[in-house]
Amino acid sequence: MQIDAFPRVALAHLPTPLEHMPRLTEHLGGPDIFVKRDDCTGLATGGNKTRKLEFSMGEAMSRGADTIITVGAIQSNHVRQTAAAACKLEMACEVLLEHRVGHPSETYTSSGNVLLDRIFAANLREYPGGTNFDAAMAMVADEVSANGGTPYIVPGGASNSVGALGYVGCGIELLQQFNEQGLAIDHLVTATGSAGTHAGLAVGIRGSGSDLPILGFGVNAAQDVQEERVYSLASETAELVDAPGCVRREDIVADCNYIGSGYGVPTAAMNEAVLMLARLEGLLFDPVYSGKALAGMIDYVRQGRFEKGQKIVFLHTGGSAGLFAYADTLRL
Repeated sequence: MQIDAFPRVALAHLPTPLEHMPRLTEHLGGPDIFVKRDDCTGLATGGNKTRKLEFSMGEAMSRGADTIITVGAIQSNHVRQTAAAACKLEMACEVLLEHRVGHPSETYTSSGNVLLDRIFAANLREYPGGTNFDAAMAMVADEVSANGGTPYIVPGGASNSVGALGYVGCGIELLQQFNEQGLAIDHLVTATGSAGTHAGLAVGIRGSGSDLPILGFGVNAAQDVQEERVYSLASETAELVDAPGCVRREDIVADCNYIGSGYGVPTAAMNEAVLMLARLEGLLFDPVYSGKALAGMIDYVRQGRFEKGQKIVFLHTGGSAGLFAYADTLRL
């Protein structure tokens, strides 16, 4: 697999650290738990989208774009990082924000990632949940073109085969770190939503010849829908990097039992997990993605599904800026 052949811009601090979490390990009394610190990618408080944007923005620049168009929920971590990348690369940024959470508070709609979007001078357009965003982004692109600009559309989460290249690279990076640190890892755990992170990891790890199990904890869709979404993108990405067929359907596993009542809606288990990691390891996780995935991992340990003597890596996808938007709903 060769990802260096694709257009790319340097946005992330790489490689990100791989750290042991001794207090969490002791507290849960199960496997040794490590964290892959992709909250440390550096751009606009960091997060997993920065790896993807290195390739998305690289392609945009190779096509002469001067305006980035993207979409996300009101508290989108992706939008925040995209807006920052556009600033860094002297581009305009048009953002379509989806009202995906019902009855949001004023705190939710004005602080956290939204505040940072505005600091980065993104032009925010708000849309109701369920909007056809492919059509809506195409209309914005036509508007930009009519005004003399050159648009480039980055899909939600930068989750297409171009963006997923960032996590092909992360999968390769992880295997190198395991080797350097002499670690035999039994499971890799990640949040899975728009699919690019999960799909890219699968290609990077399977394409490198490793059979390391990857477990995604879903945040917004039923298991069958999420697994098919990830597998489809993984297959497309594998073709792009000239490793067709390296990911099998059975390699893609998503447990979607920790979503609660909906995307972005807090759960008691998420609340417990976020506070546990803050107070045991001094780490901040977000309420929407990594917090719910942490809740799933912790429950697996408590059930004995991850066992003492095993080694587990949790991929920290960032997003702590979103905590401010949930200040009035987190139970502290």
